[in-house]
Amino acid sequence: MFSVIIPTWNNLALLKLCVSSLHRHTTLPIEIVLHVNEGSDGTLNWVRSEGILHTYSPENIGICHAVNQAAALSTQPYLVYLNDDMVCCPGWDTVLMNCIRSLGTDAFMLSGTMIEPRETGNPCVIVRDYGNSPETFRETAMLKDLPQPHKSNWYGATWPPTVVHRDWWVKVGGYSPEFSPGISSDNDFSMKLWATGCRIFLGLGASRVYHFMSRSTGKVVRNDGRKQFLLKWGMTQSTFDRHFLRRGQRATLVRLPEPEKTLLYYWDLLRGKIKRICA
Repeated sequence: MFSVIIPTWNNLALLKLCVSSLHRHTTLPIEIVLHVNEGSDGTLNWVRSEGILHTYSPENIGICHAVNQAAALSTQPYLVYLNDDMVCCPGWDTVLMNCIRSLGTDAFMLSGTMIEPRETGNPCVIVRDYGNSPETFRETAMLKDLPQPHKSNWYGATWPPTVVHRDWWVKVGGYSPEFSPGISSDNDFSMKLWATGCRIFLGLGASRVYHFMSRSTGKVVRNDGRKQFLLKWGMTQSTFDRHFLRRGQRATLVRLPEPEKTLLYYWDLLRGKIKRICA
């Protein structure tokens, strides 16, 4: 059913918690495929001892290359991209699969909903603090609180955990290596799906993962993803999020309509063109 793709970079305690949650809280058949970046903290030895399917690089090769390599090793029809700092909650997989079966098409991108310990202004997440690390994680309290609070489905699926059909992953070429080590690669992947004809970008409020908000990106030289997105697609990420994906709005339809041709829409497009010329 699902191939769960997890890139990891010297986050062994988080990875163990993530994999444990998959074993304990998944109902459907899955295969777990890791990409181990470096693994010098014991990750590589642990993965090998557990017999987990994986690819490996002796140094960090970034999100784009990591997920592409792991995906190439996977075998199932649906690819789930999950971060190693996430803990899956009971029912995460059945909610996704029930939605997939109702769609009648393989042209979709679905996201689960993250529960995060800190407020960042993201309308797509649930903010509840159950700990900031494996040592402080209050899983019993979190499971007791579920399925509260209620969260409606939302537009704008982009962030992990995401699921797409393998055919569409192949059709758009997976994640774009030019966005390595990975800043804005999620946005670019969504845009590639949109440009290829996908119009279903749903976040499911009842499919949940706890997100520790670990910042691996702080350990790398970040690419200027927003500029790369602008130069590649001719519009800003904010324009794509606001007018195309309608990110964070409550989902009232399955398929997203085309952007409304408002004055704000044309202004945002013009602003993007000006920025592109000046870039």
